[in-house]
Amino acid sequence: MTELAIDERSRADVVDAPFTRVCALTELPSDVPGAARFRGTIDETWTIGKKVHGGTMVATSAAAATRWLRTAEPSMEEMFPIAGSSDFLGAPDPGEVEYLVRIRKTGRQICLVDTDLVQGGRTLVHTAFTFGHLDDTPPVYDRDDHPDMPAEPPADALGYEDDSPMGRLVHVARAASVAIDPGWAPFLEGKQGEPRLRLWIRPRDADAQDPDIAAYFAMMAGDMSPPVPINLGHFGWAPTVQMTTYLRRRPAPGWLRIIATAHEIGERMFDEDQLVLDSTGAVVAQTRQLALIPQPR
Repeated sequence: MTELAIDERSRADVVDAPFTRVCALTELPSDVPGAARFRGTIDETWTIGKKVHGGTMVATSAAAATRWLRTAEPSMEEMFPIAGSSDFLGAPDPGEVEYLVRIRKTGRQICLVDTDLVQGGRTLVHTAFTFGHLDDTPPVYDRDDHPDMPAEPPADALGYEDDSPMGRLVHVARAASVAIDPGWAPFLEGKQGEPRLRLWIRPRDADAQDPDIAAYFAMMAGDMSPPVPINLGHFGWAPTVQMTTYLRRRPAPGWLRIIATAHEIGERMFDEDQLVLDSTGAVVAQTRQLALIPQPR
């Protein structure tokens, strides 16, 4: 897989800073006491098939929560969402959405902020964010379970080009560089294997310039892997019921590594953990979600 294949595209919908655009917000008048309203747009770029990507909705909700906390409490400007607990109540359509943001608690160490993603007058995603101070020093302990995963996609990694099976489905790859480890993805050859996947993702250069946007991108990346039951032959949409997202630090420039695993896959539900490492090997983000097994149509 060459850099040219991943990064150089002529599509009109890929411009300098697509993730910055999806995080862009316009404040609206609010008729809810103590709450702020923002308008944003999640276009078709940020979809998996026909469904809006869950990690993108969490990241944009975090951007709205951060915007309002910094506006309402300027002394909390250095804080950032370090955890988010998201309930997915419905699936929005690509297009315009609103964010309703409420501050529940402020403190010197921890602030609590809730964000509802609303479309058509209905809350579709509710996220309770915990704000705090990101880690800015090396960890005192780091369990490295993946020393064999290179910091950048190797030559045999499969990029999500537009005409590839993954690229046709994962439209997010129009706005970022994405590649998958074929050694962990037997489903690509019609085979079965362990429910685990490894990927690489990198934002566009302009999206990596703003430290906040780069951090939101890392939060989004924690939901980037295909559902791991796909390696057991379960294909299709796996609706996320609940997802918890942790942000540990802002990522270093370069590729992010994503390792997705499961503890148990049942007949109705499965869990999935995704670990996001930056180019230095530091843990940047983590997610854990409970999702429904894709059902045959």
